[in-house]
Amino acid sequence: MTGSHYAIVPAAGVGARVGSQLPKQFITIGHRTVLDYTLQALLSCSEIKHIVVILSPSHVLYENQIKFRHQRISILHEGGDTRAHTVLNGLRYLSNRIRKEDWILVHDAARPCLELTHIEGLFKELNADPVGGILALPISDTVKESDQEGRVIATRDRQYLWAAQTPQMFRYGLLNQALSMAQDTMTDEASAVERLGLSPKLVLGSKSNIKITYPEDLALAEYILRRQERYE
Repeated sequence: MTGSHYAIVPAAGVGARVGSQLPKQFITIGHRTVLDYTLQALLSCSEIKHIVVILSPSHVLYENQIKFRHQRISILHEGGDTRAHTVLNGLRYLSNRIRKEDWILVHDAARPCLELTHIEGLFKELNADPVGGILALPISDTVKESDQEGRVIATRDRQYLWAAQTPQMFRYGLLNQALSMAQDTMTDEASAVERLGLSPKLVLGSKSNIKITYPEDLALAEYILRRQERYE
């Protein structure tokens, strides 16, 4: 069963760990914001019919920093208290133009180094999948579990451990159901789908698809964007 593709970019967060007074999606790399590069990457895929960017109501003053404007992009100031609420607001915005079998790609605003090949890989692996799935990377480091005092209590077998990335791609009907039932502790869309008893597919991502979290990530993102010939 095929479907059209839409994207939602939850961009209502603050990102305090990056060490800036600006929310990290509005920090500039060169002459463009992190969010601009993210939107540029999604727009490079002509199969994505529309992109919904969801900002916090408190981000009105920052909106004019977004240089990337396009008829395929809508900007909402309807960020919720949680990621699930924010994405649900995006789904509601799309509800009059979308079918339940259409695909939704949810992508982090702070992943500016996404490439068209990553999106095409998702489509190839998931367009015929009954559940959907996510970009992810196998974990190569040894993983330790700690107690509240920062002491190791277990070493996990990394053979079957993956680090989740975005986009995460699910059909509109399924994602709407999963997020409507999600708890506030949900940190990604796949975990909400898992709570329905389903198993999202893991699609091999890329180390270049980094999420900007800490100050040093900005320099790495700039390096990757230059290598991709996207830096402006």
